[in-house]
Amino acid sequence: MTEPELFQRAVATLRSVRTRPELELTEVRPPQRLAPWSFAVTAEVTGPADELSTGRLVLLHDPDGVEAWSGVFRLVAYVRVELDAELAADPLLPEVGWSWLVEALEVAEAEFLALGGTVTQTSSARFGDIAGPARTDDLELRASWTARTADLAAHGTAFFDVMATAVGLPPVGVTTLR
Repeated sequence: MTEPELFQRAVATLRSVRTRPELELTEVRPPQRLAPWSFAVTAEVTGPADELSTGRLVLLHDPDGVEAWSGVFRLVAYVRVELDAELAADPLLPEVGWSWLVEALEVAEAEFLALGGTVTQTSSARFGDIAGPARTDDLELRASWTARTADLAAHGTAFFDVMATAVGLPPVGVTTLR
């Protein structure tokens, strides 16, 4: 079956997004049962303090539209970032994590609706013979929203900006002082 032209255009706009050189992108097999057409990319970036952020952006397309989406395109994002213990202790961290996404979408001028998601903090302690640090703290952001048009470049830009923000990279063009 041939991909619909509108879906092909949407994928092309996501592929056209120029990302920061620190981001490593890989196109991966998308989920097969969520929509008739889908596309997915994973991203990874390491911040200045060696925090690692991993993520996945999935584009779902149903040419007939989905009532719950209020449209024909749905973007699903997942971002996980390692945190230092001090930041992980901040009680406002979930709100801050959510604001990264909302602000990135607004700054990129992405046209969207029906935005929803969760922010989860996790803390793991290792015991016995398990290799790795004694304790790790992570933040996970899971979100989805409906794109109003097939031009998804702003949505891709916003997602990649969230990944960079999560690890503490400064905005493009700004140099941090040591």
